[in-house]
Amino acid sequence: QVQLVESGGGLVQPGGSRKLSCAASGSLATIYSMAWHRRPPGKRRELVALITINNKTTYADSVKGRFTISRDNAKNTMYLQMTDLNAEDTADYYCFASPGSWGQGTRVTVSS
Repeated sequence: QVQLVESGGGLVQPGGSRKLSCAASGSLATIYSMAWHRRPPGKRRELVALITINNKTTYADSVKGRFTISRDNAKNTMYLQMTDLNAEDTADYYCFASPGSWGQGTRVTVSS
């Protein structure tokens, strides 16, 4: 399994944008699916977005049209571009690579 390290979290104003990165220790070329999950304060972890090896994407309804997941196999990195952020997007964001690798998480706080 690959090791994953997220980065890019921080404090963002409502309506702002943020790009998260997930760097892998090994090649992503053979990893079938990767995803971003998040755990809002006091809530359960939820799937935010998923991308397959064929670049097919799936999004949670709450982020459709605002978030974009992508992967750059040449850089062994996955991204989550987030726009039009609101307070409900405040959470710890985790990246996942199949079959079972997780990053340590990066916190995004949306607040004025």
